[in-house]
Amino acid sequence: MSPAIVTWLQFLSCVAVIGFAGVKLSRYGDVIAEKTGLGGTWVGLVLLATVTSLPELITGISSVTIAKVPNIAVGDALGSCVFNLLIIVAVDFLQRKESVYTRAHQGHILSAAFGTVLIGLVAVNILLAQHGTRLTFYHVGFYTPILLMLYLLAMRTVFRYEQAHIAAYAEESAQRYPEATLSQALLRYSSAAVVVVAAAAWLPFVGGTLAEQMGWHKSFVGTLFVAFATSVPELVVTIAAVRIGALDMALANLFGSNLVDMLVIAIDDMLYPDGPLLAAVAPIHAVTALSAMIMTGTAIIGLLYRPPGKVLRTVGWLSIFLLAVYLANTYALYLHGE
Repeated sequence: MSPAIVTWLQFLSCVAVIGFAGVKLSRYGDVIAEKTGLGGTWVGLVLLATVTSLPELITGISSVTIAKVPNIAVGDALGSCVFNLLIIVAVDFLQRKESVYTRAHQGHILSAAFGTVLIGLVAVNILLAQHGTRLTFYHVGFYTPILLMLYLLAMRTVFRYEQAHIAAYAEESAQRYPEATLSQALLRYSSAAVVVVAAAAWLPFVGGTLAEQMGWHKSFVGTLFVAFATSVPELVVTIAAVRIGALDMALANLFGSNLVDMLVIAIDDMLYPDGPLLAAVAPIHAVTALSAMIMTGTAIIGLLYRPPGKVLRTVGWLSIFLLAVYLANTYALYLHGE
């Protein structure tokens, strides 16, 4: 068996393990939310988003501390953002009778807008670093505390908005897990988390080897393949939520995951000893960040305008545009990655 086939099998194994454990994490995270009284509102936006973004966090930490591949760390975080927004296309396709934008609550616009601000801050600092502008505190970029503060502000603002306008994103969970206990959920949640941590920590090494064997750029591998692998939990959880009718929980998970991914970049920057992190990565990552901003803006337009129609009863024009932006970003990375 050739080394390339072995590496691909390792990569696919990581995807399978993260996907399986990610579903367990989400389910038992939901049980914990129910038993502790956190409420359905936070299940999608905070709890599920944090849980499903755990692979990005572990992969990023492993990339900047052990594997020393900052391009994979940043590519994974930003690539996960564009992939999460691509999942909206799948959600739109699954909503057979009507467009996803007509059913979703407009409150998602707030978290999406905050995501645009955080991603834009990352894009600006990548471009500034390429021109020699590096504002730092020791090895940490000046943008990192700003990202942290904006993330906390986003959580506080969205929480207050939800309290004032929405009772819950999904149905009441008190009747969904009557047989489960908090101690059982905590134990199984922790077990699934360990599995995700182990698989996600291995991903940057597999990604780096894959890039060398295939002759691909690390920024391309990090943004496309590693980002796909670490976004498998978001994909699985979102589709599962849509199938049980919890559309708002699904979308809250996606927009919330993008916020967490920007928090991951801040954490990676603090742990990267040769920082600042965004000064050590390829400028092509700014294209991915801008693509994520364009895609988020498109989703906001859909949530505000609520276009009802679909093309040949499949997806709406906005979803087709989301797919086109994703494909264009992937092609740009393939051509100009480092």
